[in-house]
Amino acid sequence: MTDKRVLVAYGTQNGGTAGIAEEIAATLEKDGVPAEARSAADVTDVTSYDAIVLGGGLYAGRWHRDARRFARRLKDPLLERPVWCFSSGPLDATATQKEVPPTRAVLRDVSRIKARGHTTFGGRLDPRPQGWLARSMAKRGMAHDWRDFEQIRAWAHTIATDLSKQ
Repeated sequence: MTDKRVLVAYGTQNGGTAGIAEEIAATLEKDGVPAEARSAADVTDVTSYDAIVLGGGLYAGRWHRDARRFARRLKDPLLERPVWCFSSGPLDATATQKEVPPTRAVLRDVSRIKARGHTTFGGRLDPRPQGWLARSMAKRGMAHDWRDFEQIRAWAHTIATDLSKQ
């Protein structure tokens, strides 16, 4: 158990990344770490948090704009606290089968805020998504949920363990 308060901020278009963020926050809570998941677009100040987890859905190799903007807008306070990052997006089983490195664009964002770590989780494509590209992909039969919640919880446990050592 720790007294560190964690924000799990996310950028998502169709809710898949929000589900990952909510699972991370719930796992941290179960591990005795106070945490809350919030849309990155809604966060203007992080001073009440001791650590941050920032995630974004991948779109054309880049994080969702809300995650990118969060990292730029709050760079200075993020540099003052531990930060972990995640991406969600491969629409296949690769993220469950092996470690998927961040894309070049995401690596730039993660490096800018000196994140302690990054992981990539499988994504989810809703059968009726927003956005013309996502709708096109869904029509071609790519709608599926590739998120591995055991993998997500295991990663969140490592964050809780790391925070308890500080």
